[in-house]
Amino acid sequence: MTGVPRQPEPPGDDELAERFRAGEEAALREAYDRYGRAVLHLASSTLANRSDAEDVTQATFVAAWLGRETFDPTKGSLVGWLLGIGRRKVVDRIRAVARETRVVETVKQLPEPVPGGPDPDAVVDRLVVADELARLPDDQRRMLELAFYDDLTHQQIATVTGVPLGTVKSHIRRGMQSLKRRWEVDGAPPGARPAGLPGPR
Repeated sequence: MTGVPRQPEPPGDDELAERFRAGEEAALREAYDRYGRAVLHLASSTLANRSDAEDVTQATFVAAWLGRETFDPTKGSLVGWLLGIGRRKVVDRIRAVARETRVVETVKQLPEPVPGGPDPDAVVDRLVVADELARLPDDQRRMLELAFYDDLTHQQIATVTGVPLGTVKSHIRRGMQSLKRRWEVDGAPPGARPAGLPGPR
């Protein structure tokens, strides 16, 4: 009697475990199809978030595949080994969620940022100017630093440093010319200068 061809029997647990341990990729897929729901059930029974449970299931099989050579069939079944890895991944996820919760609570307790903080563009400009000033001769740099950072007038700089007013103006003028040349070389439009650079005073 001619009958319907019998479908091949699925591989037994022992055979699948052996192929899995040997690194056969098809065995990984079969193991996931066969035991994935068991691992997902384990994770879902502990974790409230379905997405977390799915992530744990995936992490379990990734860890199992990467560490497949450590599986010892004499100590238990493949599904038991996978569930053991799954339990550890669940614990890891619970700890991670607890850490995330602590971080969120800590951030909530921080004071609100004070409005009117430093303008980012102004900060960048000051950094650019500081870099350019560092390239100038000492005398020019010193005069421009007093004018730029301390906001002193030419007369005040002359008084503070003991340098004649004419010399102060000369150092500042040459320093400004050098900065302008470098600024234009760096791509700024003609006549542009960093915000806050002192003008003639």
